[in-house]
Amino acid sequence: MKSFVIYSALSLILNCQFSLAQSTAATPSAKPAATIDEDDMIPDIKQSATYEYHCEMKDFLTIYTNGDDPNHIALRWKDRLYRLHRIITTTGATRFENTKVGLVWIGIPTKGMLLDSRHGQQLANECKTTGQ
Repeated sequence: MKSFVIYSALSLILNCQFSLAQSTAATPSAKPAATIDEDDMIPDIKQSATYEYHCEMKDFLTIYTNGDDPNHIALRWKDRLYRLHRIITTTGATRFENTKVGLVWIGIPTKGMLLDSRHGQQLANECKTTGQ
């Protein structure tokens, strides 16, 4: 009886190892496809309308909009170009954000402001185009 239990246990272990070997051989361990984070995408500004904002403290920034994509803008700040996506607001203000770098652009009819959401501070305020 003892040898039967040992034989059965050994057989079960070998069968499990064989099944495991087959299942791992059938599904190779390929790395998952790299997904591109929306905030990492480089914006294409070739066909965009350009709006230059002059802000207090002699700061300036440029916003690029594309009529075909109202849910994204490109924002040039401190010689870098960022892609921001629209966040719906209940106040009527326009809000665009890039969560990866922490930039938030809030625009109201009279001005705009750029915020750093990571550090909780304003980067630029009283930003206006020449037409405002």
